[in-house]
Amino acid sequence: MRYTLCILYSFLFLTSCQATPKQETKDQSPQATEAQVRFPYPEIPTVLTTPEERKAYLLTHYWERFNFADTALVANRDITEQGFVDFIALLADGQTTDALAGESMENWCSGFIPQEQARHTMMRLADDYLYNPNSPFYNEWLYGIYLQAMLVKLPAEDAQVSSMAFKLQLLNRNKVGKPAEDFIYYLPDGTRRSLADTPVRGNRLLVVFYDPECSSCHEVIETMKMDSALAKAVQAGRVSVLAIYTEGNEKVWRETLADMPQGWIIGTDREAIKAGALYDLRAMPSLYLLDAQKRVVLKDAPFERIRSELFADGE
Repeated sequence: MRYTLCILYSFLFLTSCQATPKQETKDQSPQATEAQVRFPYPEIPTVLTTPEERKAYLLTHYWERFNFADTALVANRDITEQGFVDFIALLADGQTTDALAGESMENWCSGFIPQEQARHTMMRLADDYLYNPNSPFYNEWLYGIYLQAMLVKLPAEDAQVSSMAFKLQLLNRNKVGKPAEDFIYYLPDGTRRSLADTPVRGNRLLVVFYDPECSSCHEVIETMKMDSALAKAVQAGRVSVLAIYTEGNEKVWRETLADMPQGWIIGTDREAIKAGALYDLRAMPSLYLLDAQKRVVLKDAPFERIRSELFADGE
């Protein structure tokens, strides 16, 4: 990615611009050639003078000059993907209202939905950048607005409607600051418990949804197991850890119980979470940090982020 958001912010803060005279020369300069491969940003009217007005115009008209029917253009990552990255970065700057984000997303979706290649490319970009927990642009708020826009603009009979509605339902669960969805699980001795009645020592409960046959789960749990600060916090009663096996092979689960860290509560939900779509477990392991009242503090966060939250004041 060669371009940055500088060009977008120049649109917001420059209140007027001077037109560049057209040059009818046969040989183009490198600068002119470079300009041709940049995203076709809209021209903001000079009558819009405040950054807020200019930003709103830029976002709502962002894709108007982009030809979604041009398959070569859509396939050009330097233009299409970089343009999308700048678009979502501006939307996710922390100052964009739900209404502006919704209108901007709907305008974007209206442009690409009728074009097969553009539709495939743009939906992939939205999933890769906004819905992948490993993406630096991961943003559930913006992805939810995208899903809402797609559900508004897609024909009701479209095959994507049901899957997108399901994703939106999952996104709306277990939001930060809200109570985590309750679920039933079973301890190795068969004792039946729920998340709601799980004892919490200290004011933090770290919930780890895992599968011992998942290599990523093994790596993350080993990292947690070797973390002396976490071990000390669990032993001292400052943090509780609940590890839940979410798959259906109880034999595998029992065979690996001895490998789990000391002091953790280990259970299996017998696939109830997946059956009830209570949590979005698209990537494993999935880690949630809750407070003593089982409200979500961090949702589906990497261990490094959770560790920073737990030990913000030092070990």
